[in-house]
Amino acid sequence: MSKTNFEFLDALGQIARDKGISVETLLDALANALVAAYKRRPDAAEEAVVTIDPESGEIRVYGQELDEEGNVVNEWDDTPDDFGRIAAQTAKQVILQRIREVERDMKYEEYAGREGDIVTGIVQQTDNRYTLLDLGKVEALLPQAEQVSFERYEHGTRLKAYIVEVRKTTKGPQIVVSRTHPGLIKRLFELEVPEISSGVVEIRAAAREPGHRTKIAVWSNDPNVDPVGACVGARGSRVRMVTNELRGERVDVVPFSDDPVEFIQNALAPARVREVRLDEESGTATVVVSDYQLSLAIGKEGQNARLAARLTGWRIDIKSESQLEEEESKYAGQEWAEGEWIENEAGEMVWKPAEGGEAISAAEWSHAAAEEAPDRTTGSPAPAPAAPETSGTHEEAGG
Repeated sequence: MSKTNFEFLDALGQIARDKGISVETLLDALANALVAAYKRRPDAAEEAVVTIDPESGEIRVYGQELDEEGNVVNEWDDTPDDFGRIAAQTAKQVILQRIREVERDMKYEEYAGREGDIVTGIVQQTDNRYTLLDLGKVEALLPQAEQVSFERYEHGTRLKAYIVEVRKTTKGPQIVVSRTHPGLIKRLFELEVPEISSGVVEIRAAAREPGHRTKIAVWSNDPNVDPVGACVGARGSRVRMVTNELRGERVDVVPFSDDPVEFIQNALAPARVREVRLDEESGTATVVVSDYQLSLAIGKEGQNARLAARLTGWRIDIKSESQLEEEESKYAGQEWAEGEWIENEAGEMVWKPAEGGEAISAAEWSHAAAEEAPDRTTGSPAPAPAAPETSGTHEEAGG
């Protein structure tokens, strides 16, 4: 073994150890590259194979003649005299390229399957399309669609984000992160609340309007552990850490319940609910609150009711006690006629009695009802039901 070959193998082994690549992988890549280098020579054989002795480091080129089926029928040593110089240049290029490929693969493997995890990065670059976060070995992409509208990401600031996708590209892994995903809230609470990371407390549901307000419903698997208290922390210390990371976004922590009535009452906190009436067929919950609690239950621009609907999965219609009394007294003692409102050929809405007979318009019905109103003993027709009035607010679940 020559001194040059020994140094070559020694250097190859050192690189393999440092980069976590096997020597066999490097030798195989080098042999393939040397075949390509050999075939660029004008006198090269049509088919050739390069061997590298892993013990001595000796490199040989063998020209080959193949039959129609691809079998070797003739082989000879065709190693050029200056092949050592070519091998040295090729080895450097191949090793560097292979190292880059392996490092890209290792970076990808490190993040592959980590969708749903939380990462901390340093803001590197921001424009109107995306923000780049330096995660150490790789960069993460925070697209504008995943950014909270009023947040400003200044260069050099630390930021936590939620991984939504890991893509494999020729330049390495592309990690797409989000600041708006509801999963970010769950992961932040896992970091701050040991009871969640250990599985004693669970976040059963979450609803979020990024940058403004979030509601989470929590449940304890241990009757001795208060799930809300565990998440809020002493004097609100734990929930405050989450709020600070979200740059002031308000977070409501409410207890989860399998009873939909109780869950809806909890979800509308801080408002106090007097009554919940469920219509399971339509998935609507009519919520009754005290008059002075109505605005609190609805929230600014309907936000509290909207988040409660998303959290619980029920459409929520909020009414104050006085509104409900007014509606009930309006129709008290009346017997509704059976039938339905339909659209006639002229495009007008008319009432079609269930027992048959001519359909009449709302105006005609009102006129007939007014004439009969003074004497309820004459057997006048009962009033047709009007479309229900909307008071308070009506929120769609998941809307």
